[in-house]
Amino acid sequence: MAKEKAKKATVNAPKTGGSSYRAEDITVLEGLEAVRRRPGMYIGTTGTSGLHHLIWEVFDNSRDEAMGGFANDIEVALLPGNRVRVADNGRGIPVDTH
Repeated sequence: MAKEKAKKATVNAPKTGGSSYRAEDITVLEGLEAVRRRPGMYIGTTGTSGLHHLIWEVFDNSRDEAMGGFANDIEVALLPGNRVRVADNGRGIPVDTH
């Protein structure tokens, strides 16, 4: 089966006060554009707790690798400039479209 790009459809509010809903009101967002436009839908918030959630998800991937026997070293580093690095010696996170 051929891989397809993920598409996300969003609905624009009607420009008039009516309740009409037409195909022209739908915008299809390609790839990560939906996440960029509405990050709160995917991480809950764009504030501090959203950042915490993202870091936890990456750490959780590392932990899963270790629990599965694919890694034995996990490093979490707090870096200058309010940055965080999570690294392990596991198989990595796939970056291709899946």
